[in-house]
Amino acid sequence: MKFKTLNKLSNKGIEEILKYGTLVEDDEEAIIVRSFDMHEMELNEKVLSVARAGAGVNNIPLDKFAEKGVVVFNTPGANSNAVKELTLCGLLIAARDVVGGVNWVKENKDLEGLAKAVEKNKSKFAGGEIYQKNILIIGLGVIGVKVANACCSLGMNVYGYDPYLNVKNALKLDKNVEYITTYEELLEKIDYISVHVPLNPYTKEMINDSIFTKVKPGVKLLNFSRGELVNEADLQKAIENNIISKYVTDFPNNNVANMPNVIAIPHLGASTEEAEDICAEMAVKQTKDYIELGTIVNSVNYPECILGKKACENRVTILYKNEETLYTNIQEILKEIKAKEIVMKTNNKYGYIVIECDVVEEGTINRIKELENVYKVRVI
Repeated sequence: MKFKTLNKLSNKGIEEILKYGTLVEDDEEAIIVRSFDMHEMELNEKVLSVARAGAGVNNIPLDKFAEKGVVVFNTPGANSNAVKELTLCGLLIAARDVVGGVNWVKENKDLEGLAKAVEKNKSKFAGGEIYQKNILIIGLGVIGVKVANACCSLGMNVYGYDPYLNVKNALKLDKNVEYITTYEELLEKIDYISVHVPLNPYTKEMINDSIFTKVKPGVKLLNFSRGELVNEADLQKAIENNIISKYVTDFPNNNVANMPNVIAIPHLGASTEEAEDICAEMAVKQTKDYIELGTIVNSVNYPECILGKKACENRVTILYKNEETLYTNIQEILKEIKAKEIVMKTNNKYGYIVIECDVVEEGTINRIKELENVYKVRVI
């Protein structure tokens, strides 16, 4: 198996790659990526998969790669503890002006009688406690659930909102988290808002005036998901009008970094040794399982399909566009194959077929490849 990396991986990630294959500069079959922007990148025809060692995939053109027969994976939950911990850090530095106090000490480190000056000036950096304050968690995925539970343990009143909450995450929620189906009427009593949703066309700039005009003045906003979730023009007005008293974000840019009352962290959410190891190892393992077995787990462009060891001599896998005409044409050809088992999986856009058979003719494979909107056919 030939792997190529587009970003620096942890040593454990490299060790995982070398367990299953080799690292190459070209002619690769699999790519492991973190933040590298792949939108303008042209893949060689041998590439079978791209694995993002992290959760967000806005740096990867999902449909473009799907139509090249390239399965894209991510590693949801692998960095969740790291992001949870940094969110809690953000919560505390939003509550108390620790950053301002530390900066003051640095600026005055050579001041004669610093210890006395500290006692005189410390009131400038006083803040409040988070105990029994109200926090709204928007998004109850793996990270949102962990943040909500941790806030309960810290004695906060926690309200959780997620219209797409699944059973698995719901079962992990602390019993003291109050699950809500709408938050508009609740905003006037909220002290903190923490956002934990993926970036997509539906969530882009979802934090905007529709929220800022309803919250009570002085609310603190935490964003450790994606910068683009917040409308920056609306945010600036809310800060200037003392509606948002602190904005803590892990996604600084020139605009946000120059706003008052912003604490901008340089995208450190997943930057722990542990998270980088887990993400890299998970990305490599998913890649290996797909290339060797055809298993698809945590793909963001193709449907999930969990497979065991081969039941026959051959395992034929087909990646295709999910449309009725193509499905009918494939079905006709499949009748020619003496299959012991056929698995079919689809999502809204794309489909995946796995055929277990002892014998498959090369001509049959070629006929499948020639069908319009069949993107990739492999015989494992």
